Amino acid sequence: MKEAVRLEHVSKSYTDFLLDDISFSVPGGCIMGLIGENGAGKTTILKSILQLIHLDQGKIYLFGEEYDGSRRERLNQIGVVMDRCYFEPELTASEINKVLSKVYANWQTDEFFSYLDRFSINPALKIKEYSKGMSVKISLAAALSHQSRLLILDEPASGLDPAAREELLDLFWDFIQEEDRSILLSSHIVTDLEKVCDYITYINNGKLLFSEDKDILLQSYGIVKCSRKELSVLEPEAVIATRIHSFGAEALVKRNHIPDGMLYENAGIEQIMIFQNERRNLS
Repeated sequence: MKEAVRLEHVSKSYTDFLLDDISFSVPGGCIMGLIGENGAGKTTILKSILQLIHLDQGKIYLFGEEYDGSRRERLNQIGVVMDRCYFEPELTASEINKVLSKVYANWQTDEFFSYLDRFSINPALKIKEYSKGMSVKISLAAALSHQSRLLILDEPASGLDPAAREELLDLFWDFIQEEDRSILLSSHIVTDLEKVCDYITYINNGKLLFSEDKDILLQSYGIVKCSRKELSVLEPEAVIATRIHSFGAEALVKRNHIPDGMLYENAGIEQIMIFQNERRNLS
């Protein structure tokens, strides 16, 4: 199966920030979570895929073909939901349908209104009258109504209550049931990513720290809580990072290097992310 997206040595320099030599791919039929602190470079990566910024270096491939800006039909196969609604506030959903039917060659009016009905959105309301949740849903309805093969989502669940977030996750699952569809999802809500993602990519201060299969990632590390003396028993190359407390220590350790009998806890993505960041700050 073709990759939905592949970045090769992508770099972009600003006055106070550098996206530095980023390479990773989003396999077809999968959901990839893109994580990192504010300002890490996640949105810059998404904008580079969407050709909204000019790269200093690197190549981007969409659906197996290099994209250089000359084949806009590739972008027509991407559904986009950014961190806020970009539709004109005076427009209604019905008017948005008319506008987008002229933008996308594969626009599906019936499907768009079907999503509005599913989301309980009144097509006569103006965008400025929408709640945060409704704004996200109208953006999703649009992204899903032109036969998209790839969804690019930038913090779509930010500010939503747990029930609304769960509804979004169900929608993402439905979307990728067709194997030629994929999702690249940037989010700070790591618990949501653990539920739905197949892969996790971690960007820190413009650099790629890892891009891994989620299940393998979760199986690879454990959190050891012990005394400082016990910490010295661990193989140095197996310890990703440590925290020393007045009452002892804790460390993120490669699980297959934890000595028999030493107690450990499973490491979640957020813990792996925090320890990896601490390791980088110490290096």
